[in-house]
Amino acid sequence: MTKEISLNNLETLRHSCAHVLAAAVKKLYPEVQLGIGPAIEDGFYYDFHGRIFTHEDLPILEQAMREVVNAAHPFTKEMMDKPDAVKYFSGKGERFKAELIQDLPDQTVSLYHTGTFTDLCRGPHIDSTKAIKAFKLLSVSAAYWKGDQSNAVMQRIYGTAFDSKEDLQAHLKKIEEAKERDHRVLGKTLGLFDIYQDEAGAGLVFYHPHGAFLRHVIQNWEVDEHLRRGYQMVVTPHIMDTQLWKTSGHWDFYKEYMYSVQTEDQQFVLKPMNCPGHILIYKSKTRSHKDLPLRFFELGTVYRYEKSGVLHGLLRVRGFTQDDAHIFCAEKDLQSEISGVVDFIIFTLHKFGFTEFEAEISTRPQSFIGEISQWDAAERILQEVLQKKNIAFSISAGEGAFYGPKIDFKLKDILGRKWQCATVQLDYALPQRFSLNYVDKDNTRKTPIMLHRVLLGSLERFMATLIEHYKGDFPLWLSPVQVKVATINSAVEPFARAVRDRLVAADIRAVLDDRDDTLSKKIRDAEKEKVPYTVVIGEKEQAAQTVSVRKRHKENVGTLAIDAFIDRVKKEVEISRI
Repeated sequence: MTKEISLNNLETLRHSCAHVLAAAVKKLYPEVQLGIGPAIEDGFYYDFHGRIFTHEDLPILEQAMREVVNAAHPFTKEMMDKPDAVKYFSGKGERFKAELIQDLPDQTVSLYHTGTFTDLCRGPHIDSTKAIKAFKLLSVSAAYWKGDQSNAVMQRIYGTAFDSKEDLQAHLKKIEEAKERDHRVLGKTLGLFDIYQDEAGAGLVFYHPHGAFLRHVIQNWEVDEHLRRGYQMVVTPHIMDTQLWKTSGHWDFYKEYMYSVQTEDQQFVLKPMNCPGHILIYKSKTRSHKDLPLRFFELGTVYRYEKSGVLHGLLRVRGFTQDDAHIFCAEKDLQSEISGVVDFIIFTLHKFGFTEFEAEISTRPQSFIGEISQWDAAERILQEVLQKKNIAFSISAGEGAFYGPKIDFKLKDILGRKWQCATVQLDYALPQRFSLNYVDKDNTRKTPIMLHRVLLGSLERFMATLIEHYKGDFPLWLSPVQVKVATINSAVEPFARAVRDRLVAADIRAVLDDRDDTLSKKIRDAEKEKVPYTVVIGEKEQAAQTVSVRKRHKENVGTLAIDAFIDRVKKEVEISRI
């Protein structure tokens, strides 16, 4: 046996903590079988089989982990021949570990010993369990072995670990803040959306009036900005013949995620993507080099069969709308078009209040269509565009779409969490599969190149991001209701209604609260609904033709003339849109 050298980094610490969790579980429940236990971005998890764990088990497991930590067990490494390792773990009843070893290509594997506990692992690990100073188990969930729903169901226990108790407490505070920002909770509180799983089906979103209006504001902004940049609006059907998807290749690569509809003599698919529809519009007439670049844009609703276990509020649904565009261009225009898309993406993120993002280039996957030489050229072009803009990027090897490599943009919210949104994909293959062409200057026919891109991604996912980023306190220009007019008593209702009407006529989104409730309740409800402005109307305001103004979060603005208040709101709307 050899002693492992500590790398002294957070990932190594967390991976070691996952081993400590497994050691504690095996000590308490020897019959449990081990799955895998990797470090992840904010912590670690370990999968177990043979026992149902609940949140109430976590303090018990934490105490058992502390005993392992306090014992100061060293992490020691042992190399073992593959057949011997299979025999070793099979003899211990660890069938999942034996299966993992059999799948490994190497003839020898590494094992790590921690006290009496032994695990299959590539390492590295910290020197000793005593180096673990601050950890916390967070949650329990179900997971399929190897992510395949046909396999055994595992119990996944999540946790986190830090170098210090102060860092751990800061992280736990961040988790609590994230819970308060949960878009599923705020979606109900603010009357934005719901998912009627039992009545209508899982993963299908119903937008309530406020949510529908928020979506409307976002969509209107997008349409205006696309038209300013030379995009042309198109609309394609929700359902198309299966043969179209076989031609595009989606049938071969995404069939399990596609909804099929069979009629007497024809099979259809609810579209999972918009690209084949845009291709058909391109093919509808002869195209000249003078038509290129040709930019089609659609707010297209698509449908994908996501497994029930991964559905999550607006973040993972089965029906969603993409701000989808496809650009058909010549080779000479590729870099300028991609550069323009990247600029548009960054402009859009800033517009909605996101100033930080990460870029990632995903390269050719194992299963793909097209020529390798074209893939190599496409990957090089994407890198060159980002390099010229001085945008740092990482490489995600083998994670490109089956038809081309892509740049993904992951925005960071106010808590520093990353959310996938925009993407631009460079595609030589689909135009060739559909025999697209254009007439060039020399009167020859050439094949255009296709860019697939979204700015926000799906509107559903982006709205979830907005809700959590702003905690429902949307900027004034995005707020579904900008002003609530609250009456003190029924005597002032006609004047309050007239004030509301003047606000609406000035393109301010205003509603009237004339319920038979106390003023304090009306104000509390407006705060709960996160309405930016509440104006109070009583006899004094009616006599003076003024409004008493309160701003969100209990800020008392004072009494203003109606026109002065309208000017204030309109100026603030413009400022918040910059």
